[in-house]
Amino acid sequence: MKHRLVSAAAAAILALGAHAAHADYKLTILHTNDFHSRIEPINKYDSTCDQDDLAAAKCFGGSARLLTAIRAARQTADNPILVDGGDQFQGTLFYTTYKGKAAAEMMNAIGYEAMTVGNHEFDDGPEVLTAFIKAVDFPVLLANADVSQEPGLAGVVKRSVVIEKKGEKIGLLGVSPADTDELSSPGKKIRFSDPVEALTREVKALTDTGVDKIILLSHSGYSVDKRIAAEVPGIDVIVGGHSHSLLSNIDAKAEGPYPTMVKGPDGHDVPIVQAYAYGKYLGELEVTFDEKGVVTAASGQPLIMDGEIAEDSTLKQRVAELAKPLEAIRKEVVAETASPIDGSKTCRIAECPMGDLVADAMLQRVKDQGITIAITNGGGLRASIDAGKVTMGEVLTVLPFQNTLSTFRLKGSDVKAALENGVSKVEEGAGRFPQVAGLKFAWKPAAAPGSRIAEVMVKENGKFVPLDPDKVYGVVSNNYMRSGGDGYAVFEEKASEAYDFGPALDEVVANYLAGRDGPYEPFTDGRITSAN
Repeated sequence: MKHRLVSAAAAAILALGAHAAHADYKLTILHTNDFHSRIEPINKYDSTCDQDDLAAAKCFGGSARLLTAIRAARQTADNPILVDGGDQFQGTLFYTTYKGKAAAEMMNAIGYEAMTVGNHEFDDGPEVLTAFIKAVDFPVLLANADVSQEPGLAGVVKRSVVIEKKGEKIGLLGVSPADTDELSSPGKKIRFSDPVEALTREVKALTDTGVDKIILLSHSGYSVDKRIAAEVPGIDVIVGGHSHSLLSNIDAKAEGPYPTMVKGPDGHDVPIVQAYAYGKYLGELEVTFDEKGVVTAASGQPLIMDGEIAEDSTLKQRVAELAKPLEAIRKEVVAETASPIDGSKTCRIAECPMGDLVADAMLQRVKDQGITIAITNGGGLRASIDAGKVTMGEVLTVLPFQNTLSTFRLKGSDVKAALENGVSKVEEGAGRFPQVAGLKFAWKPAAAPGSRIAEVMVKENGKFVPLDPDKVYGVVSNNYMRSGGDGYAVFEEKASEAYDFGPALDEVVANYLAGRDGPYEPFTDGRITSAN
């Protein structure tokens, strides 16, 4: 009898164990973000790889390599899903030439299952985005925008979607930056809102239908994602983008751990992940949910997409076909540089060599028009350039937006207001940080936004003198900023004698480099400094 009782108890324990094992639900989230049209492999400067680097296996990413890595990850992962955090558009000649068509083809070939709308998906207006959404085989999500007045998007973009994985329902939502109307060109019919309010409403709608596993695809930036995790109940995982943040547990340059855990309002930790940009990494997060849909474990690491990963031969061949019409433009050598020109994320927080180059080139082009100040946005600089010959393809990778020079007149007080805007969101890594020429300024990082500019000096007759708030200055910027982009409303509202149809910015920089007697020497000269 005793033996039979023990056996019954053992059976009960085994049954409980089996029930617990059944209750736990594992999901492997494979993810990318901010791919920015890097369909071909990139070098260490995030520009298109040349043949020498390709032969030496020194390249990263590219759609064909990404496909190989994702195929392998799917074979070994526990219940995988592949998603993207937005900004597939813009960044290379693949986008300039094909707009969203090449991106849609690549994402379909790789097998994405959902993505959120990034701000750059609106760079050519809602029409190009609409065509992209209709071309892809997966849902494209946007919860914090009212698109009801934009006929094309109203019928195709979704606030959320519910998919099924191994018998469990997974709710997916997407958000774009609240200031997308300033960062891109969505038009006047779309209204964006703060993600917290929109997500609170949408998550509740999902949970009310019984969905208890919710993943947010957030193109909002690392700092905003932490706020969302802390304030919106019901979100289980956030897959991020926009700030190009590398989260890692092994890289000393990482902005935070992978995943970053933030306590949500319902007391549960919310894992946040992001995998830098440009397809250089593939994020891989394994999440375990309990029977109530609560995350009980989350671990993983961004996987480097380096030369040890072979490119899928079929997709590589297709990429080569798409690249053929671009070769003549890309291979044209326009100049030479003595050393690498840094156009990294530093340009969003401080003076950088690429910022000095571009601002100087802008000012040089229009100085005979009475223009004495150049201001351009650090976020408009999208790559670095390596040492040696500089091709037009490299210049276009740095400056992919087809912006034109805009010249106008602006009072000194409004110039200072523009600089205040430029340094107002440094903590978020916002693209509005001002790279300048013809002036220098000191700013106080610890001060409140709106009161950070400590000193502004302008160059007159070869010497720097204090900015006169009442004097009218000639300014050059780009047409995107002049129309209020990146928060520069002062350019749109206060400028006089504006002309927004100057030469293309990429052409201006290429000609500036080509006009030098010898190789360009990158530099910074202290035109932007920090003050206490």
